[in-house]
Amino acid sequence: MESPTGTDATQLYARLLAEPGRPPAALGLDWDEPRLAAATAELRTLGLLQPAADHRGGPAAVSVDTAVHQLLLDADAQVAALVEALRRTRGAVDRLHTGYLPVQHRHHAGTAGSALELVRGADRIAALLEDAARGAHTEALSLRPGQDLSGPALAGKLARERLALAHGAALRTIYPAAALRRPAVLAHVRELTGAGARIRVAHSLPLWLIVVDARLAILPAPGSGPGGDAPVAAAAVVVREPALVALVAELFEYFWSAAWPPPELGPGEADLTDRQLTVLRLLAAGLTDAAIARKLELSERTVRRLVAELTAGLGAESRFQAGVHAARLGWI
Repeated sequence: MESPTGTDATQLYARLLAEPGRPPAALGLDWDEPRLAAATAELRTLGLLQPAADHRGGPAAVSVDTAVHQLLLDADAQVAALVEALRRTRGAVDRLHTGYLPVQHRHHAGTAGSALELVRGADRIAALLEDAARGAHTEALSLRPGQDLSGPALAGKLARERLALAHGAALRTIYPAAALRRPAVLAHVRELTGAGARIRVAHSLPLWLIVVDARLAILPAPGSGPGGDAPVAAAAVVVREPALVALVAELFEYFWSAAWPPPELGPGEADLTDRQLTVLRLLAAGLTDAAIARKLELSERTVRRLVAELTAGLGAESRFQAGVHAARLGWI
């Protein structure tokens, strides 16, 4: 069944095709501003609108074929970027294993302060993760492409992450979106969120990794399997070299910027005030703070505050990203 917004959007699209160059507000649709803004935002999200050549006119309707072509080009670019990130990650892990581990074995075997360390076995990796959690004081970052769903594994992971949070560390974790469909994982993630962790999801993640306080990174050793938690991985590489830890942290930030707050955890549309929802839809329609302020008869300062609150509540880093997250949540 088509949503009300979709029905409005198709009506608006038909009118724009019939009367090109006219602003949406001048098409005689007799809609209120939020309804018109929502329909316009839907068309912009689908790529069916583009700015008019004459800045004095309204947006121009784009053919469906053109919009589909552009969407596919954008998707191809995103896939290519993810593939390239995965290639760089695999290359970095291979360099760690083949280039640095032999140096460690020759010169730093058994030395606790060495820059790289190979840890084998689930028990040793679990102990390593607990030590890392106990030592976290600033932040703990992790990608979790897989998840051990056993009760002891989830309880142990929750205890470690609560420990890091108790020390005042900021905890950010990315899960595959599909993982939260499993009740055990969703319940676990809700507990983490309640304890103060920030959670996002992505369609796919190439490997598991952990970064603690920008001083320590833990990656799966080559051939150990992608794994999501210690019991899955057969071996892990511990990195202490600052430049390499920074590289791993940059990889995490790349995936964090492309991930989004899971609808299962974030506030629902019903939790937004009417004013916040209206501002969000006008923002998605491309209006500036000044234009939103004029339409809603608010001060620009108030609009900026509302936009900042919405951006923070959606876990976004920018206004554009806030619009993307809101669209994924079905708010616009």
